[in-house]
Amino acid sequence: MKIIVCVKQVPNTTEIKIDPVTNTLKRDGVPSIINPDDKTAIDVALQLKEKHGAQVCVLSMGPAQAENALREALAMGADEAYLLTDRAFAGSDTLATSTIIAAAIKKLGADVVLCGRQAIDGDTAQVGPQIAEHLGVPQITYAAAIDYDEESQALIVKRQFEDRVQTLQVKGKCLITVLSTLCKPRYMNVWDIVNQDEKEVGKITFADIEVNPADIGLKGSPTKVKSTATKQFDKTIETLELDAESAAKAIVDALKQRHLI
Repeated sequence: MKIIVCVKQVPNTTEIKIDPVTNTLKRDGVPSIINPDDKTAIDVALQLKEKHGAQVCVLSMGPAQAENALREALAMGADEAYLLTDRAFAGSDTLATSTIIAAAIKKLGADVVLCGRQAIDGDTAQVGPQIAEHLGVPQITYAAAIDYDEESQALIVKRQFEDRVQTLQVKGKCLITVLSTLCKPRYMNVWDIVNQDEKEVGKITFADIEVNPADIGLKGSPTKVKSTATKQFDKTIETLELDAESAAKAIVDALKQRHLI
């Protein structure tokens, strides 16, 4: 079984900055991490590898610095890593991004594709399902548990809803998006940290995949950001030392004055 895990390197959400001209994220000089949901997906793939045997390949689309995220995945135990990077990909929205990633997955080949539920810098939860549509494979979203039944050769997935859990069985190729609560991602280990330094992170460019240039980048992105704004906070602080009953009344009065209740 070959598993491809799609990961995204995202800015630390406490330090997100927006370019006022392009309305895109400023990444230069901003600390980056592996998207938490995606990191869980890496661990799920490694668990399947350890229990049932699998080849784990990690795929990311982004600038050259995204190789750091892939190196971390290799140090967690992934077998291979590929970086989708090309200036032609710049400015891609979720639809264009999923088009590019799906084309790369077709090139690499995969039995199972794992993605995080959503990225913390966009919160759209669109890329995973869109990749599945491009690939023409079944998709299961919001996975809270994943295992493999060797007798039936099927994945057993528990899908989390607000009020219930749905258990599904899927055979053949599929895409699954996982919740960060599924498991606690493992730390990098010394042996794999040493080994990852000897592994090559493959580079995949526009020339390596079959995509229409009109379907990617800014031209291929139907989503347009018209403007962005940073919420300004009032730094004036009023401190009151009151007993509990008086404090509660003061809070209610303040909320009423601001027409919040």
